[in-house]
Amino acid sequence: MGLFTGKKGLVLGIANDHSIAWAITQQLHAEGAQMGFTHLPDKDPARPRMEGRLRKLVEPLGTKLITPCDVQKDEDVDRVFAMAKETYGSLDFVLHSIAYAPIDDLKGPVWNVSRSGFAQSMEISVYSLISVAKRAKDLLAPGGSLLTLTYLGGEKVIPGYNIMGICKAALESSVTYLAHELGPLGFRVNGLSAGPLKTLSSSAVGDFDVMLKLYEVMAPLRRNITPEEVGKTGMYLLSDLASGVTGEVLHVDCGYHIMGAPPGDAKL
Repeated sequence: MGLFTGKKGLVLGIANDHSIAWAITQQLHAEGAQMGFTHLPDKDPARPRMEGRLRKLVEPLGTKLITPCDVQKDEDVDRVFAMAKETYGSLDFVLHSIAYAPIDDLKGPVWNVSRSGFAQSMEISVYSLISVAKRAKDLLAPGGSLLTLTYLGGEKVIPGYNIMGICKAALESSVTYLAHELGPLGFRVNGLSAGPLKTLSSSAVGDFDVMLKLYEVMAPLRRNITPEEVGKTGMYLLSDLASGVTGEVLHVDCGYHIMGAPPGDAKL
């Protein structure tokens, strides 16, 4: 019997098999979880690339729910949670893995971010968690948990992360306020801050390979993380093992975030 035997959840935002949400999903499945999934709506319904990519990953898990979700539309989020209720009755956890910034706004300096780009980045990357929490609170079973994904760029300046760092800072603040408000209902809200992994989102960050090398020499464990390590930590935060943990942003980065200067043996 696994930690999630008999438990049901909703995973929003798996892009491909390199996604952190996919690493977490694999660990949840290994522990017995039943899950529904959402994907970005396909621009051309005749060529469902997003849906096809997700189905290839999750259909072998025996999922009963795969559906598109545009988090910029309230009616779409309502529809997803209505489908989750119809399919599963209630949920034990929700994994939020959604972030976006227009590429020109992401790659340019923060001072040059467009008004519309800032608004869209915040709406998709931050408000979507609030929107999801609003629906989830009426569907979560006692002891239910929400988890979102963040990054050190929300706490410290990471060159190249730019507007997304500001979004992550707002996301992490949202985690604490949601944890405060949903706590009396018995629900937990946490964030997972992973070190650099080669994902679709990280491909937009400049000098990513340099960052990987920096972590190897700076992190106390002198190495980078693995997808499995992040997956296990996400599974832990969503499980009853973390029943007393809420409002936290847990770092999985081999300790990199504690360092203020290179260690003595660093060869930069």
